[in-house]
Amino acid sequence: MTEGNGLMLELKDVHTFYGSIEALKGISIDVREGEIVTLIGANGAGKSTTLRSINGLNHPRRGSIRFEGRDITNASPHSVVKMGIAQSPEGRRLFPRMSVHENLEMGAFQRADRKGIREDMDRVFELFPRLQERRTQKAGTLSGGEQQMCAIGRALMARPKLLMLDEPSMGLAPIFVERIFETIVEVNKQGTTILLVEQNALMALDVASRGYVLETGTVALADEAKALRQNEQVRKTYLGED
Repeated sequence: MTEGNGLMLELKDVHTFYGSIEALKGISIDVREGEIVTLIGANGAGKSTTLRSINGLNHPRRGSIRFEGRDITNASPHSVVKMGIAQSPEGRRLFPRMSVHENLEMGAFQRADRKGIREDMDRVFELFPRLQERRTQKAGTLSGGEQQMCAIGRALMARPKLLMLDEPSMGLAPIFVERIFETIVEVNKQGTTILLVEQNALMALDVASRGYVLETGTVALADEAKALRQNEQVRKTYLGED
């Protein structure tokens, strides 16, 4: 794991609403350069809302979000991507009628550096050889695991400094879950910082350096991933251990 010391992302006392419902009630988290940081918690704890607050889809009403020292609290989604944050969304959201190759190209739509785009396409195919085999196939005909690979690959095509992954293992067969997590570690080793939202707390804490446990829109616990794995409350509630 390549850990820099620079603070890359900082959320301070973030309050985000859906209409009149307060989904985030003053969340503070930070991600340092080179880390894998994971957010774990039950459904409705605010994990996806935290990502939506960062990527510009749901601006906080209070609090601040800074990325590499710049205030992005009210930035638009496309300017957030331009600054270097890309997300592989929950439920994958591929373009089903487009080929794997075209879906990956969509990830680079804000880039003009053809050579770099080609290099990144090669890198994605190296990470996911299966996508290379299926590159002309329509994304809608892929298995769930292959679609997840394609969604992560598409996010990587933006060449992000920070990659946000929302529930990458959801609905996948165990063999694919393993493969996806191996790839997350590999992508991080290659220098990309990762913020990982994951229902599979055990796998997430295995690969992360630090973790935050969210409960109903607040941070209930924050610690090194190893310490969270040992934490009795975490083991009972999220790791399914008695």
